[in-house]
Amino acid sequence: MKRLAAYLLMLLLSACDGGLWNDPYPASDSGRSILYTAFTERPKHLDPAQAYSENEYALLANIYAPPLQYHYLKRPYELVPLAASEMPRVTYQDSSHRTLPEDAPQDRIAYSLYEIHIKPGMRYQPHPAFAKDEEGRPEYDHLEPKELEGVHAPGDFAHAGTRTVNAQDYAYQIRRLADPALHSPIYGVMSEYIVGFREYGEALQDALKKGKHPDLWAYPLSGVEVVNDTTYRIAIKGKYPQFAYWLAMPFFSPMPMEVERFYEQPGMKERNLTLDWWPVGSGPYYLSENNPNRRMVLERNPYYDSETYPSHGEAGDEKTGLLADRGRKLPLIDRVVFTLEKETIPYWNKFLQGYYDASGISSDSFDQAVQVGTGGEAYVTDEMRRKGITLSTSVATSTLYTGFNWLDPVVGGSSERARKLRQAISIAVDFEEFISIFANGRGVAAQSPIPPGIFGYREGKAGINPVVYDWVDGQPKRKPISEAKRLLAEAGYPNGVDEKTHQPLVINLDTTSSGVGDKSRLDWLRKQFAKINVQLVVRSTDYNRFQDKVRRGDTQMFYYGWNADYPDPENFLFLLDGAQGKVAHGGENASNYSNPEYDMLFEKMKNMENGPERLAIIDRMLAILRSDAPWLWGYHPKNYVLQHGWLYNVKPNVMANNKLKYWRVDPKAREQYQKKWNRPVLAPLWIGGSLLLILGILMRRALRKRDESR
Repeated sequence: MKRLAAYLLMLLLSACDGGLWNDPYPASDSGRSILYTAFTERPKHLDPAQAYSENEYALLANIYAPPLQYHYLKRPYELVPLAASEMPRVTYQDSSHRTLPEDAPQDRIAYSLYEIHIKPGMRYQPHPAFAKDEEGRPEYDHLEPKELEGVHAPGDFAHAGTRTVNAQDYAYQIRRLADPALHSPIYGVMSEYIVGFREYGEALQDALKKGKHPDLWAYPLSGVEVVNDTTYRIAIKGKYPQFAYWLAMPFFSPMPMEVERFYEQPGMKERNLTLDWWPVGSGPYYLSENNPNRRMVLERNPYYDSETYPSHGEAGDEKTGLLADRGRKLPLIDRVVFTLEKETIPYWNKFLQGYYDASGISSDSFDQAVQVGTGGEAYVTDEMRRKGITLSTSVATSTLYTGFNWLDPVVGGSSERARKLRQAISIAVDFEEFISIFANGRGVAAQSPIPPGIFGYREGKAGINPVVYDWVDGQPKRKPISEAKRLLAEAGYPNGVDEKTHQPLVINLDTTSSGVGDKSRLDWLRKQFAKINVQLVVRSTDYNRFQDKVRRGDTQMFYYGWNADYPDPENFLFLLDGAQGKVAHGGENASNYSNPEYDMLFEKMKNMENGPERLAIIDRMLAILRSDAPWLWGYHPKNYVLQHGWLYNVKPNVMANNKLKYWRVDPKAREQYQKKWNRPVLAPLWIGGSLLLILGILMRRALRKRDESR
């Protein structure tokens, strides 16, 4: 009993000294420049040749340094050098490799030569693959299995080293994209553009079939040339200005060959010592802890000294404090701790307690966090404002749509009957209502495949879809249901009945949706079709079977979406190019849409520089799409992010994944708010402790009296 009382006393005293009982982080991290955030799903790949998902890029974009990046502050999105010392120099050549002038006609350009100069002196993160012995030889180049006992991470090795990044590392990574053992998701695309890349990949594939992993340097790749330690060239077929966007992705980061050799040693893979688990880069951070079932940690790369905070941005950035750190060396935060949070409620509660510095907003927490004004503007609630929490919003470079299968005899094809049927359905399905009900208003109804912020998107009356909307009182208004019914009747389905067969019109929607939340969305969609007396049948299936049906063209309608690889209209309009048909060509045109005029205009537009001529072509292409209506255009999601007042330099940038290096935290302010919001309620403990003490005293007296009576 004495021990219990002493323990309670110590517990109460510890609360009085300012410590937080619910603090999830070690006391040793107090006062340090650390960003605390969360992840909800473990990354599948961390090898830059394989990774292609958003949750993977949240890590890799901060570990690797490709030649280019997106300017953090400027809009519209602008490419600027990262590892490159300047923007790539592009030279055009004819079929005989003779240099052409910059304004040469596109049909004369056979090759585009990108010459890339990288910054001298950039160095890789500390890693045992770079460690050298006293004689300058790799220290861990020939490890025996017994030397790996107790080793489960690069940090478990006694020594680490670094070295300077060179142009050969960039050339080697491009070769890795063709390695058949890696199955890089962009091999197919790059085979269409990098000179000799397809032949190079086929040679590697033949070598692999013979039972041995090929030496990537043993086969020629004519389209990639190393000039010297800081210069390399990439030859592209024809004119393809969008290639510069690819140079901002981790795919084109440097890869030191000795790191691959290090990880290929016997016993490494069994300990998860691989590039796919422990990436090695020259960016601002490196992965120091990888426990995807609990937490992952990025640590400042001590050798990163080639970049400073931007000096210029948009109008208004100065006023909002986004240029206060101009000229400071990046990164501004020393450590980033990602904690696994599978459920949204614990994530949200920890953010409100101050243990996460920023947070998205789930549907369950939306009303608590955000208010929407009569004009559709969003702002934080009074509760959030009192906590110093602010809101940042941005429209994603994404489109979520419902596609019609062009090969289907009812809803597909270029006949007037099918076209008017699709137009009628497009009017009936009210995506403004969908956004309000199911997305908490976090979206913009789409007028075409192109989202806001991308060249070709037009604001105002010039940008509406005239098939679905009228322009009323300065804003788009969806046409009335009577217009949809008129189109349906003209299509041969008066009041939803086929005038030829006298049978009700039934349309099938294929989807992978099967959860509780999905049921309400599908019920809503059925009601939209019912407004024009059309019956919608939902055919739910698993993801793999759904993909098979789309590949075979065994659908009528289906849900789909697209996230931009780069901010160019070509990256959205190609989704409806006939040459990209899913069934005929295995491309990304899942609707199998085909229109000869559209396809011709796409070929002309896709490699043009942005300008009035390109915009005019895009306008015509969108007019064709709006008339043909191969999609229900759906909506473009809006990203909502809340951040605490101690987190600085947060500006939404949906294209840049490497934004962590620009952020800054004030750890002292964070700790003050954490103590304010997490004060323990001590009264129940004092009362409980006092009652236990009294009970103990009474019990002791009773026992003493019993002993004395004996």
